[in-house]
Amino acid sequence: MLLLKLFYTFFKIGLFGFGGGYAMISMIQGEVVTRYNWLTMGQFTDIVAISQMTPGPIGINSATYVGYTSLVNAGYSHAMGVVGSATATFAVVLPSFILMLLISKFLLKFKNHPIVENIFLGLRPAVIGLIAAAALLLLNRENFGTSDTPWQFYISIFIFVTTFIGTYVYKINPILLICSAGVAGFLLF
Repeated sequence: MLLLKLFYTFFKIGLFGFGGGYAMISMIQGEVVTRYNWLTMGQFTDIVAISQMTPGPIGINSATYVGYTSLVNAGYSHAMGVVGSATATFAVVLPSFILMLLISKFLLKFKNHPIVENIFLGLRPAVIGLIAAAALLLLNRENFGTSDTPWQFYISIFIFVTTFIGTYVYKINPILLICSAGVAGFLLF
């Protein structure tokens, strides 16, 4: 039964997750943490961090890790966790695959049509809103300090601001920033 719920949940996320993986993060969090309680917020935050560091789209990586973790958390074996990973990954990719097959036939024919152009103009702000929602969901206690000492919060804010400036202003390679933040976290915490 959990595999069917997992499939349905990630199929729905894949179907309505416009804007790519980052836009899906808030939808995934809403389903697996808030609605079904398959994961804790701390586990979800760890999954998002790992999904960003591993190669591939973050939405698909998150689905893979959530599928595994949710089954293992429910008391199933690690082998069933792998089945959960495959189920969630397949489910999140399937709608895009089906839609791309259907849309690719018609998009080239109608891409310059005013109705199609207006639809895409309407989708752009929604995608930005979904990405902003994902960012705001990650601004939580698990990411900026889990203890009662304020120094951990200030160090977390410093790492966040430094990484943001390094990416946005100085265009530093994100992989270098991720590795640097990991080393800083290891040394300072």
